Amino acid sequence: MTTAAPQSTFLATRRGKLTLMLLCAVGFLDFVDTSIVNVALPSIRHNLHFSVQNLQWVLSGYLLTYGGFLLLGGRAADLLGRRRILVTGTALFALSSIACGLAQSSGTLIGARLVQGLGAAMMTPAALSILTTSFNEGSDRLKALGAWGALAGLSSGVGVLLGGLLSGGPGWRWVFFVNPPISVLVLLATFRLIANDKRRAKLAHFDTGGAILVTGAMLLAIYALVRAPEVGWNTTRTIAELGGVVVLLLSFLANERRHANPLVPLSIFRIKGLAAADATQIIAMAGFYSMFFFVTLYMQNVLHFSPTRAGVSYIPVTVGVAISAGVCSKLFARTGTRPIMVAGALLAAGGVYWLSRIPVDGSYLTDLLPGLMIMSIGLGAVFVGVQTAANAGVPPDKAGLAAALINASFQLGAALGLAIFSAVATSRTNHLLAVHIAVPAALTSGFHLALLVSSLFLVAAALIALRATNTRGEPVSSVEPEVALDLNPVPAIEGV
Repeated sequence: MTTAAPQSTFLATRRGKLTLMLLCAVGFLDFVDTSIVNVALPSIRHNLHFSVQNLQWVLSGYLLTYGGFLLLGGRAADLLGRRRILVTGTALFALSSIACGLAQSSGTLIGARLVQGLGAAMMTPAALSILTTSFNEGSDRLKALGAWGALAGLSSGVGVLLGGLLSGGPGWRWVFFVNPPISVLVLLATFRLIANDKRRAKLAHFDTGGAILVTGAMLLAIYALVRAPEVGWNTTRTIAELGGVVVLLLSFLANERRHANPLVPLSIFRIKGLAAADATQIIAMAGFYSMFFFVTLYMQNVLHFSPTRAGVSYIPVTVGVAISAGVCSKLFARTGTRPIMVAGALLAAGGVYWLSRIPVDGSYLTDLLPGLMIMSIGLGAVFVGVQTAANAGVPPDKAGLAAALINASFQLGAALGLAIFSAVATSRTNHLLAVHIAVPAALTSGFHLALLVSSLFLVAAALIALRATNTRGEPVSSVEPEVALDLNPVPAIEGV
């Protein structure tokens, strides 16, 4: 009697490793473009003659369409073919990046950034859903999601680092020109490594009404959050916009309950812990993204760091995130994701609180580096934990939707954090300037308050994470159930 040799998992094969590298590269490319332009903004403003009010749209334009179209992109990947959506999104991302780099006016750059966000909204959920359906063994799934979460966490620090090196070296246009060559490599690898899954739905049965309603709600929500600090939170315009978001969301929910083939089957929220993981991502990302924004402004506008020096200052952060993510992804099988998420959020809150005490005449080594390192360890833990928990127990036919939900949480959190904390910082800074406090002191005081509130958001994220799934990498069935469709036809701060 012979004993059959144990079959190796997909991740153990050469093709599996290359596939994981490809999919993580897609996510990393999209995430990095959320922050890579931060350090380049002063150069962009000077070269293209941006007004202070319009400069925020170089950041916010990408967040607007990226977050606004994620749910549509994720469901389209599930129903129309994941490779098809990934390829289309990557091509659009590459072409719009070229347009960004060649832009000769502020309007052209903002328009190209809007299209770039649309491409990313197709790429990210398609790639993450391919990852979760390809690596469906328990150990494979933990390692693959851990790698994805680690790169998502690294993206903010690496984005600022690359933005500083490129804008301080060959120039700000290379912040965008680095994307097309990488996109070409992604396309070539996609055709070679990813099977061409067939279309699983007919366009005639697509939930067009739901797509319009939820996309409109997401776009209006992010737009309202981005504009609120400038036009005022209590103005008729802001109240009307936020009221419009509520109306669109209620209409969307009503549509989804009635539609035979809903864009977002509400049953997905019955998956244990998914909503809590998404909510944790929103609140945590509000704190993390804003922290990078304000610390970078502090380095450049108060400490007078050059773009290159500001970028290089984040190298320790990327190392800390990488180490933390690697260690935490190995701990999941023993502890589960929940303790890692909670501990990571609390640790990050402590690091951001440290940063909220930065002085006007601060030193990088004593005032910034310790807080950044503490924060980076927490960041790595939160991101790998959230990505794993949000995709645990999701059936393959809804993998794209689950991927879109967690990534929409990323973008919505970033927009929410910038809106709220920029308003806080701006109010404090403008008040001090009005009583003739020096600009550096006024700016620093505004950053103090914004970073303090950011740390409180991270504490709140830890509390929400207590409700998330404590997954240890349970395997997910690789048999896809039938789909119903087949059966039934950044705000400006004064002084910046």
